[in-house]
Amino acid sequence: MTLWQSIKKTSTIFEFEVRKLRHDPFEVFVRLIQPTLWLVIFGTVFTRYRVIDTGNISYLAFLTPGVMAQSLMFTAIFYGIAITWDKDSGILAKLMVTPTGRGSIVLGKGMSAGVRGLLQAVVIILLALALGVSFVFSPLNILLVIFVIVLAATCFACLSIVFASLLRRRERFMGVIQLITMPLFFASNALYPVSVMPVPLQYVTLVNPLYYVVDCLRSLLITNDLSNIPLHLGILLVFTILFVFAGMYGLKRLMQ
Repeated sequence: MTLWQSIKKTSTIFEFEVRKLRHDPFEVFVRLIQPTLWLVIFGTVFTRYRVIDTGNISYLAFLTPGVMAQSLMFTAIFYGIAITWDKDSGILAKLMVTPTGRGSIVLGKGMSAGVRGLLQAVVIILLALALGVSFVFSPLNILLVIFVIVLAATCFACLSIVFASLLRRRERFMGVIQLITMPLFFASNALYPVSVMPVPLQYVTLVNPLYYVVDCLRSLLITNDLSNIPLHLGILLVFTILFVFAGMYGLKRLMQ
């Protein structure tokens, strides 16, 4: 299969998944309830009393990129359950016997999670603006924010596919995913600076993809300090590539 054919088949899977969202957007808005509560209650209270030292920016501004990253992770990482539904309904088996490669299936489904992440990010930014947060809206920064959100959503969606292939049953999948999402969230810099964490936990953040997502979004939207962007984007890209290949293997295992 040529590169152009792979891109075309990936875009077809991507379009198919996005059409599902157009017909049923309710899930996107339901998943915005928790981020809204984080910003409106947690963010405003901690900003008023300055419980956590965030330097020369308000806690609400510090928190907003973390809430955006949390929202897209929680949406994308449950994507594996859609794979199990497709398997049980026979859709996945039909896809697997077509010329569409496993890589196109995994990438197409993973990238479609980025559309959900972008929609949620827009709503969170509008809410944060209403609460008084100032953002950097330069064209380069906006393009990089879109890239980070799509890349991060693809990363977590592919990780979800890996877990779905290992656990196979929806009940097991839901239990394990709920078990790992909170450690990923709290062992990142979404809620507080890494410097306030215990030293052992600071080392854990280095292997946590969410840390790099939050850092990139915070740098691009709030501080405009782009010095770490190339390194952190590169690390996030490595995580995504690893999870895509693992998802391709997992897809094959899931059908066995």
